[in-house]
Amino acid sequence: MARDTTDQTPVTSVAELTAYLASGSKPKEKFRIGTEHEKFAFFKADNSPVPYFGEASIQALLNGMAERSGWEPIVDEGNIIGLAEHSGNGAISLEPGGQFELSGAPLENLHQTCKESNQHLAVLREIAEPLGIRFLGIGGSPKWTFAETPRMPKSRYDIMTRYMPKVGTKGLDMMYRTCTIQVNLDFSSEEDMRRKMQVSMKLQPLATALFASSPFTGGKPNGLLSWRGDIWRDTDNQRAGLLPAAFKPEFGFADYVEWALDVPMYFVVRDGHYHDCTHVTFRQFMAGALKGEVAEWQPNMGDWANHLSTLFPDVRLKRFLEMRGADGGPWRRICALPAFWVGLLYDDEALADAETLTRGWSYDDVQTLRDAVPAQALSAKLGTTSLFDIAREVLTISRAGLKRRNRLNGDGIDESQFLAPLDEVLAKKATLAEDLLALYNGRWNGSVEPVFAEYQY
Repeated sequence: MARDTTDQTPVTSVAELTAYLASGSKPKEKFRIGTEHEKFAFFKADNSPVPYFGEASIQALLNGMAERSGWEPIVDEGNIIGLAEHSGNGAISLEPGGQFELSGAPLENLHQTCKESNQHLAVLREIAEPLGIRFLGIGGSPKWTFAETPRMPKSRYDIMTRYMPKVGTKGLDMMYRTCTIQVNLDFSSEEDMRRKMQVSMKLQPLATALFASSPFTGGKPNGLLSWRGDIWRDTDNQRAGLLPAAFKPEFGFADYVEWALDVPMYFVVRDGHYHDCTHVTFRQFMAGALKGEVAEWQPNMGDWANHLSTLFPDVRLKRFLEMRGADGGPWRRICALPAFWVGLLYDDEALADAETLTRGWSYDDVQTLRDAVPAQALSAKLGTTSLFDIAREVLTISRAGLKRRNRLNGDGIDESQFLAPLDEVLAKKATLAEDLLALYNGRWNGSVEPVFAEYQY
């Protein structure tokens, strides 16, 4: 999220918070695709991380991108920490360790999504190349220790950095040493949201397995295929993971609101300054808990939007749905992740087929699968069925959904082409993480250094 929201509309009831989420509903013809992807910045001379300050730095990248694109700089306490496209369609932001993120515009089809990512990376390379900077597309920092990883001067991250060790063992690694690809998708009604939330929550471990690409930590194998997936097992379990309520047949906007109200806040923003609010929940905030602590202590809709952005379930509900399970990866995977979910969720027949496939999956079933996937990826099992076999069925459903959408490029090719990286995973019966480990144990001669050259953007 590049910029925290400012909306002074007072919040006077829980019903207003529910209505805020419901207001995201839109007709199917207005559904859009918003793709986000993160990458690690490094110096090509020695594969070291790029600091925020300096002539060759994250700050210099952002200033260069601002000059090149004309996008508006986002400033936090005097430091540029992101860029926003003037009409609100797209943004560039920083993750805590300097991971560079594009939050893409809401686009109509996956051909546009892939073009957007390609253009962004091309411009970024133009700015980065004279600085000796390149970008790595995998899910976890393969080499740098936490101490070696730079810290971005972003106020919300200072608050999170202090708070994370109090609520889990792996939150700082999540913040500073992981990258993801996400897609944001729309819903037409509460029922449509429910169906998409339930299917995607159940299938999120499959996405983690298919996109597993974080097998290295500290310069050696970490014993996992998705280290990033394992990190999310103990980051901040009050605000992350699976939502039991989402498995209820009657799940709706109000259920998500009731859960979110009782999650501790991170901050409120007043006059451009961030106030640490990790000691109160949003429900307590509404009851006056910050009276006397901040001058404008009454909650507003901007506070609610910002609070929703600090919740980390595997599928996050705002006024759209965010798919959050995948590791970062090479360029083709930036297109594959939204293709996977669009095929499943934006075609009525595919969504019904995915519901049928997952109908008998309980919360405990999915939690067991989620716990197994970081180490086992597609070898994990749901009961007696391997995730590999489930993946074949799900990709068949997704491909059919994309073909029925029939969104063609100038050459008459539909969006199902973007599933090719996942087809390759199934054909080889090996995830990218397993490919990386094979290289490490083979041609790379027990070194992670070649990953920077071979998987750079």
